[in-house]
Amino acid sequence: MPDNDLFARLTSPYRPELLAYCYRMLGSVHDAEDLVQETYLRAWRSYEAFEGRASLRTWLYRIATNVCLTALEHRKRRPLPSGLGGPADDPEGPLAPPAEVTWLQPFPDRLLPAGSGDPATIVAARASVRLALMAALQHLPPRQRAVLILRDVLALRAAEVAEMLGISVPAVKSVLQRARAQLGQAAPAEDDTPEISGTRRRELLDRYVAAFENADIAALMELLTEDAVLEMPPTPTWFAGREPVGRFFRTRVLTVPGACRMVPTAANGQPAVAMYQRGPDGVHHVHAVMVLSASDAGITQIVAFRDPDLFELFELPRTLGPAQSGESADAPDPGSTTPYDPTP
Repeated sequence: MPDNDLFARLTSPYRPELLAYCYRMLGSVHDAEDLVQETYLRAWRSYEAFEGRASLRTWLYRIATNVCLTALEHRKRRPLPSGLGGPADDPEGPLAPPAEVTWLQPFPDRLLPAGSGDPATIVAARASVRLALMAALQHLPPRQRAVLILRDVLALRAAEVAEMLGISVPAVKSVLQRARAQLGQAAPAEDDTPEISGTRRRELLDRYVAAFENADIAALMELLTEDAVLEMPPTPTWFAGREPVGRFFRTRVLTVPGACRMVPTAANGQPAVAMYQRGPDGVHHVHAVMVLSASDAGITQIVAFRDPDLFELFELPRTLGPAQSGESADAPDPGSTTPYDPTP
């Protein structure tokens, strides 16, 4: 058996990027964490047989790829509501009950690999986990998904990918071509939206937070683009267009100032906010993690993940106590969360 300390010292630097890779493959942080654990267990067991013919990083990716492909053999894709059907017509009508669907999950930016700190690398890392891309990747068969990520996201050589998958280099190129074509059909048009400045992102996020906390529907409507989309897993009901989205929030959410409190965070390389709703006890309780997509024109998509378990994943409290002088006595320590950083 390998020396535990030596094995950990050599392999632990790759854990964050392997977690991001498994998330891209599975669409779930919780599943990704389990598969990274399985990857390291297999690597530890077979480390003495590792002969260094490939780099340690490539070897770990080979194990992780096999673990992911095995896991995906009996799992369905993780969609967002817009991937299951058309938008609803009546924002004031009843919502469909939660569907028996395993939904796509958001990925906290705090878990992204730190990398070298190079601005271009940071931007690329954020773009590679964008929510629209994650939803589109779910449409690819597992092997196509793996080849596309290994080649186009991680920039591994075709020969390395071929060895990982036990296929020829021409086969890798063929699979990659098919994956790119299918991804182009599945990817929504907004994923091609040009990158906007960090200052503009921060402005949109701040105004979004203020609109919710002040129950200011007019301010929110000013932020939404004409074709804005609202999705709210686990309900399959979703809305498209500024007017339907605005009507939904006006009648169901933004009714009383102070009913909502918001904590900025970051997910999938995008601005995000944790939303808390005031209960009968006067305490604000967890409601949703909202991931925002934006363009220079405004907010183009809101995906409100209404899963209380996500708050622990984002290192956020489950309740916020009564506000005192504009702050909560139980508000999260700024150092414990990951506010959206519009830089580099």
